[in-house]
Amino acid sequence: MKVHTTNYFDTFIEVAEDTKAKSGIKPPAKDRKTVAEMQYELIAQNPYKYTSDDILFQIFADRNNLTKAEYKQARERFFSKGQACLRTSPLAKTYGFGIHSNSVGKVAIFGMEI
Repeated sequence: MKVHTTNYFDTFIEVAEDTKAKSGIKPPAKDRKTVAEMQYELIAQNPYKYTSDDILFQIFADRNNLTKAEYKQARERFFSKGQACLRTSPLAKTYGFGIHSNSVGKVAIFGMEI
């Protein structure tokens, strides 16, 4: 089975040119956490700990109530087809955050005001 990845290395994903944000703003809390809120929490609380693949899969797993025992097989299935990368993240499109991937593919976010 072919494995696809969304990881970048030594890359900075800029804030979308058409964003309405004036600075990096935390996504608002909702009754059910949004993808933006989940991405923000994972990355902001753990800078340079996770890769893009780690973040996208964890959100998929959480939203689908997967158990840890299901992770390995589910992750293989998840990445057997292409996934949208963090370039499409609402953090960069709506909430004013750039996303940096370091030399080993771990990510951190930076508000556009920095």
